[in-house]
Amino acid sequence: MPRAHDYAGLFAADGTRTRTRRKVVPEIPAERGLVVEDPASGFCGAVVEVNVREVTLEDRHGRRRVFPLLPAGFLYEGEPATLVVPKRAPAGPVRVRSASGSIAVLGHRARTARASRIWVEGIHDAELIETVWGHDLRVEGIVVEPMHGMDDLVAAVRDFAPSPTRRLGILVDHLVAGSKETRAAQQVMGDNVLVTGHPYVDVWQAVKPKTVGIQEWPTVPRGTDWKTGVCRALGWGEPADGARRVLGAVRDYTDLETPLIGAVERLIDFVTEIED
Repeated sequence: MPRAHDYAGLFAADGTRTRTRRKVVPEIPAERGLVVEDPASGFCGAVVEVNVREVTLEDRHGRRRVFPLLPAGFLYEGEPATLVVPKRAPAGPVRVRSASGSIAVLGHRARTARASRIWVEGIHDAELIETVWGHDLRVEGIVVEPMHGMDDLVAAVRDFAPSPTRRLGILVDHLVAGSKETRAAQQVMGDNVLVTGHPYVDVWQAVKPKTVGIQEWPTVPRGTDWKTGVCRALGWGEPADGARRVLGAVRDYTDLETPLIGAVERLIDFVTEIED
């Protein structure tokens, strides 16, 4: 006999009863990243959070909305679907990702610091790298130090005395053709010194705008301190207030622009590919 939930009884024009198959709505695990649509509102987005009662979707503009988990409550690839909480993975080794996206080393004690170092321009750069790559750096025993500017980079590198077992990686802002940062980098690059960077005026700008709740970073007039101009344009108060807002919004590498991610990863590889 057909199952009740697979068929529906209907009456034909002559009054005789007929049976027709009812379309079965599939149950789909609400895995993170699954794209579905709420048919009532037309909101389409990817799953970012889910529990037994509701699911949070994020659209391509970074906007989030919460919807109840109702039977046949969503459209998946244009067809009705019921979202369900994903089943737990079977017991076994747990692979936890760090904020940088690498496999976290659980229970690991920080390694004794290597002689090699990574230098960054300022304290905000250092805090941002600690937030995203702090786990990786402690596992590898790499210390990040702020330079507080690049006014005398050549002398600072000379005093550091780089060697095959004492490498130096330097991260700089605004590393573009013709900039003072690029000229300074060219003077110190060598077998044991690597300079990488990103094209943004300041490391704040390497944070994706949606991470801090804006559509884009404002344009700051030439001659105006960039952080001051940004805070003034966005109504964020003083640069110290803006710093708390920007740095506090970053959770992991997905909040950062690709050029910064690549620059930091290259530096970590450079200073760790040797043994002290």
